[in-house]
Amino acid sequence: MAELHDLTALEQGALIARGEVSSAELVDHYLDRVARLDDVGAFVTVTADAARAIAHEARRPDDAGPLWGVPSAIKDLNATAGVRTTFGSAAYDDFVPETSDGVVTSLESAGLVSLGKTATPEFGSPCYTEPEGRPPAVTPWDRTRMAGGSSGGAGAAVSAGLVPLAQGSDGGGSIRIPASCCGLVGFKPSRGRISGWPMYGDPVGLATAGPIARTVRDAAALLDVLAVRRPGDPFFAPPESDGFLAACDREPGRLRIARFAEPVITDAPVDAEVLAAYESASGLLESLGHEVVDVPVPMRREAVPTFETCWAVLTALSPVPEGREGLVRPLTAWLSERGRAVTGPELGLAIGAMRRFAAEAMTTLAAYDAVLTPTLATPPLPVGAIRDDADPARDFENQKRFTPYTSAWNVTGMPAVSLPLHWTPDGLPLGVMLAGRPAADAALLALAAQVEAAKPWHDRRPPGW
Repeated sequence: MAELHDLTALEQGALIARGEVSSAELVDHYLDRVARLDDVGAFVTVTADAARAIAHEARRPDDAGPLWGVPSAIKDLNATAGVRTTFGSAAYDDFVPETSDGVVTSLESAGLVSLGKTATPEFGSPCYTEPEGRPPAVTPWDRTRMAGGSSGGAGAAVSAGLVPLAQGSDGGGSIRIPASCCGLVGFKPSRGRISGWPMYGDPVGLATAGPIARTVRDAAALLDVLAVRRPGDPFFAPPESDGFLAACDREPGRLRIARFAEPVITDAPVDAEVLAAYESASGLLESLGHEVVDVPVPMRREAVPTFETCWAVLTALSPVPEGREGLVRPLTAWLSERGRAVTGPELGLAIGAMRRFAAEAMTTLAAYDAVLTPTLATPPLPVGAIRDDADPARDFENQKRFTPYTSAWNVTGMPAVSLPLHWTPDGLPLGVMLAGRPAADAALLALAAQVEAAKPWHDRRPPGW
């Protein structure tokens, strides 16, 4: 007989709707698992008492959505009223916000119950999750290897069955990287799909929140929750009238799918297993009736310094409490110094150049419905393999070599999803990535759901499940 955590998030929500299980029972079930099984560095803060109080007191409304009452978690980058929020930094180890951001309020309004805050690296910058003074977030498939970043805690939590799904955020791959490392679905929505209210802290437009889940349908249901448009949003994607979950039940039709495996941002070697996953996915798409076409890399390598300028400025925009500057990590200090050296006119020119690089790539890809690439250049690496506190510049280059594909779609703002279609002979997960047309999140989800139906992965379980 299946345990509650064996079920998808939507199946759990359906049990609640039918009265066969209560939200309180689900919350207790998952909190027990968190207490016993979080040896993967998933949670920074567990809010057990608050979660139980909410679940026990809540009454399911008649118009509740399909995820009402389902347990989840919030990335430690998202301000949460009354809950310690560290932004992955020792400089904020005692910070408790008075108000929640739009992502948190959307989750709460939809009736999801947060069990706490999931681990993230300092200010969400690196592609590994090794918070200062805390256990690293590791993939449950091999606890000596990284869960990725910056939504590594969320990825570890979902993969280990500590929550059925979770919110992450992605400014250069931070949802899709943990999804690949942890054997999950990670969906980066189109630019403007999810509101950045109230801080709107990314003036460049690289970052967005998004779902991490074990199935495409669960990810789509969470995207329906998160895709709230608010007055004043500087970017906005057209709303999906039928919702994103409904898109998973639509046939995508015969699509033209571009593909390339050459790294975008650096000359990184690509692991043979990564290329095997890419070729296998290409064959699967062709077997489903799609036309798969080899194309050159659509984004020029000259875009990389421009992206790095914007990334450094975004890091410099992360305020550090006065007197606590010495607590930030060497990588943060190095990037912030680079960012502060950029003048206002230089930043304006960099944003303009990045828009032109994006426009060129989107124009090149306009004839295609989707784009297939690897998600990462290698399987998940050992903990500490990328981090280099003694040489932050080397750390940054190590990150680029591990993640040479993901940031391209943050530059263009196109939706992109990592799907867990491959495992190495020694049992490590490897994602492949599909990007969609701008604002065509629903079409990309329809394709992803078709792929999952053809080659399901939900029943795969990591050690310790």
